[in-house]
Amino acid sequence: MARSKKPKLVTQYLENISSEGFEKHADIIRKFVRGRIGIYALYRRGKIYNAGLASDLRGRLHWHLRDRHANKWDTFSVYLTIGDQHLRELESLILRIVQPPGNSQLGKFSGAQNLNRSFGREIARKQRVERDRILGKESISEEVEQGLGKSRRIRGKFKGKFLKARLRADKRVRFKGKLYGSPSAAAGAIKKRAVNGWLYWHYERGPGDWVPIDELRRG
Repeated sequence: MARSKKPKLVTQYLENISSEGFEKHADIIRKFVRGRIGIYALYRRGKIYNAGLASDLRGRLHWHLRDRHANKWDTFSVYLTIGDQHLRELESLILRIVQPPGNSQLGKFSGAQNLNRSFGREIARKQRVERDRILGKESISEEVEQGLGKSRRIRGKFKGKFLKARLRADKRVRFKGKLYGSPSAAAGAIKKRAVNGWLYWHYERGPGDWVPIDELRRG
């Protein structure tokens, strides 16, 4: 039985073509990129100058030969793809990492969580725990650190439906108003058999990214 092919992000690409080559052989390049969606990159003396997403790559490159970017780039590359489901986020990722001088704005991530504040809070919590240990104090912060850090919303799947519960910092689980002594006890009550609750229950590590709560014990 033939194995189904995974969809590719990049299906074809054309790299390191001079702007002069583009103007002289625009008819050939048009055959390759006309009506195609993809990412383009403009270079000046081997360094990235501008990059972006285009639903008409040939038109975008032609425009950049005449707009404010004219004469500021000497080489280009294009990466063709099927559809644009993730292209805008990919474009944002490229712009934020590379920060080309020819791009006036950085891209944005739709629905993504900025972890900078969480990073700051975790540093502050860690410092409180260290301070209390140095002063010989038994603090709530230390008790939480010995558990899972904080209460979390979790979910498990049963008969095709997601069931919601809450995992407490002390590793107990509250499900439908009842408090269970462990994730496995809560999962076992649902499945009516022994279940590894650390693999059954999932938490949202990032927006839309649900993973087994066993990940929390590895931190």
